[in-house]
Amino acid sequence: MMDAVNEPGVREVVFMTSAQIGKTEILNNILGYFVHQDPSPILFIQPTLEMAEAWSKDRLAPMIRDTEALGGLFKDAKTRNSDNTLLHKKFTGGHLTMAGANSPSSLASRPIRIVLLDEEDRYPSSAGAEGDPGSLAQKRTTTFWNRLMVSASTPTIEGESKIDARYQQSDMRRFHVPCPHCKKFQVLNWSQLKFDKKAPETTTYYECEHCQAQLQENDKLWMLARGEWWASAPFNGVAGFHISELYSPWVRWSEMVAAFLKAKRLPETLKVWVNTSLGETWKEATEGIDASGLLNRKENWGRVAPAGVVVITAGVDVQGDRLEAEIIGWGAGQESWSLQYHVIHGDPAQNKVWEDLDKVLGQTIQRVDGGTLSVLAACVDTGGHHTQKVYEYCKRREHARVYAVKGASTAGKPLVSKFSKANKLRVKLFTLGTDTAKQMIYSRLKIHQPGPGYCHFPADYPEEYFQQLTAERIQTKFINGHPTRIWVMPKGKRNEALDCRVYGLAALHILNPNLDALRQEQERQNQQRQATEPPAKKAEGWIGYDDWNFN
Repeated sequence: MMDAVNEPGVREVVFMTSAQIGKTEILNNILGYFVHQDPSPILFIQPTLEMAEAWSKDRLAPMIRDTEALGGLFKDAKTRNSDNTLLHKKFTGGHLTMAGANSPSSLASRPIRIVLLDEEDRYPSSAGAEGDPGSLAQKRTTTFWNRLMVSASTPTIEGESKIDARYQQSDMRRFHVPCPHCKKFQVLNWSQLKFDKKAPETTTYYECEHCQAQLQENDKLWMLARGEWWASAPFNGVAGFHISELYSPWVRWSEMVAAFLKAKRLPETLKVWVNTSLGETWKEATEGIDASGLLNRKENWGRVAPAGVVVITAGVDVQGDRLEAEIIGWGAGQESWSLQYHVIHGDPAQNKVWEDLDKVLGQTIQRVDGGTLSVLAACVDTGGHHTQKVYEYCKRREHARVYAVKGASTAGKPLVSKFSKANKLRVKLFTLGTDTAKQMIYSRLKIHQPGPGYCHFPADYPEEYFQQLTAERIQTKFINGHPTRIWVMPKGKRNEALDCRVYGLAALHILNPNLDALRQEQERQNQQRQATEPPAKKAEGWIGYDDWNFN
């Protein structure tokens, strides 16, 4: 893979790989080669400026210190001048600039011959208002006849992945390895890995696609040592490489299977596994949800929380003339039950609606087995015209885990980012990746069997709730020349129920309970109670405030 930078006619090299397969170390070695053997102006780009600084300190500095061939080419690290800073270092015959993809000034500062892009799929779609970071960096190489760009990344979503787009335009090389038995070559594919899911650590083996021999873990090193890169498309100046964790000498096949069995419980964790273990793009299946399908699976569990509920959170949306709140029960594997939905009419600038919200969040909900639960965490939206009132409400209730939140519609943003207190009341304000949350919710609405991630709804919910929950759609638009999936809401639609679900999900992630352990403890207590007490009477009522008045 590293030798490709010296192949005749190569102007670009692409590495699409799984995580922890050595791609950053490959970039480091390519950097060291050009510093030592072919000095040039070099630009090394990380997703953010902070990551570029961390790479400079944690990876580059030790490499220079411990590599004899490089140590004498750079100025002394203790010398602080314009030739040796954290993000810019001169060496004999050239210089190295480290940049963040989110910093347009660092991408357009000087002519560059060698551009190295690390984790390109984590770059923002635009560096400020300048455009795609990779394209900006590539323009810096225009004046060099022997220019070279090397990009390496784990892929993300099909149709959006920058590294996949580059790989598809390359000669698309895959690593073929021989079978120890029939000696025929093949690409290692996940579908050929066989296992018993009850005991993957002892049953996992790889089945040769030619002779069906059962290959074991100790065959892997023999196969890797004799492997060859074969291209599947004509060479056009771009050398592309794809490799997965199946080849990794550091990860056993049985460990991959164990990680898969854990990840497949939820769509969002399976997506991460496909990206980071197989090094493949994830095909989203959530262009839209049909509300009628959800209507057909409503359940009647009465006025109590079903037995599977172990934690309750709430999400609160603030409108100009009302508050809307959903009370959500969570079970093992983040299986969810929508327990209540409240529409509290009134001016949020006045105290009355907030007093009513206190009653909703402060209630005790009985469980069908006789236990009781309360709301352990709630998130309240600060958007709209009542931000200060939300701050005041949440500030007095932080001890009860009532948190102020604001949404950020940025693709790939974490569901919940670290809180900030940069406001007058010093309120904990959490920023939510609303695109990420909606993707998670829609993926879970696609689950059709009760279990991890499945969403339950009670029999008395009206059609309007499901219309709001599924109001938004994903559309693909080209932004700065790259396809980007964005959430849009058709005219005339309302999405308060979806927003409440986003905030309730965020509250769960802030709380971060061990749902599986809580469920096991609940079952143990139930068994103990059944052995010593008569059956508990079922509860009959709950608190409601103009429920389902959507007008």
